[in-house]
Amino acid sequence: MLARELLAKGDTVHGLVRRDGQRTDLATQGIHAVVGDLTDLSVTELADAFGNADAVVFTAGSNGGSAQTMKAIDGDGVTLAIEATRHAGIQRLALVSVLPESWRERDLDDEVEYYFTVKKQADVALSRSDLDWLILRPSLLTEDPGVGTVSLGPAEFHGQIPRADVAATLAELLHEPHVNRRILELNTGTTPIEDAVKANARASDGRAHVEQGDARSPGKQ
Repeated sequence: MLARELLAKGDTVHGLVRRDGQRTDLATQGIHAVVGDLTDLSVTELADAFGNADAVVFTAGSNGGSAQTMKAIDGDGVTLAIEATRHAGIQRLALVSVLPESWRERDLDDEVEYYFTVKKQADVALSRSDLDWLILRPSLLTEDPGVGTVSLGPAEFHGQIPRADVAATLAELLHEPHVNRRILELNTGTTPIEDAVKANARASDGRAHVEQGDARSPGKQ
């Protein structure tokens, strides 16, 4: 879905897939894909797969499963992507994470709790890197058709959102350089996606001005 959104914006899209059949299918859509297993690739091999991209987007996920699988993909996979992005000389890395379940009175099993833990550790690792990073935390994903409106900001309620709206939002964010080094949460809402992204871009500009002002304030005693 994200690839289609980016292609519609005139971008060149590369991808990493696990099976040759997937690569063939993507090629018919104008997407150049490399076949490989994220858990087996070295930093150099993954960096080579990035080519001369302007940005890297990490959307891989274990979708639960064993603790070993979650750690390998949702945890170590992100660490590998950070190192490979840096090795390739690319600055921008966007990570699709998860909006943690906010209903803490609900009894979540150990597997779900571990999943949230690994995801949070990956968020922390990226946010502490020197890259031009962006972390998007969507709420529960559904296969429903996209509606084109969302609620996007630094803190959102946990609900559910169509995958298509997540892809459309991420595509808009990738084309908005002023939204960087931020964690944004995403849920179904009433604001058109383009407007929601622009609002966060304006907020980012305001934050940058405040930070610059704070940096000068000690000299104005």
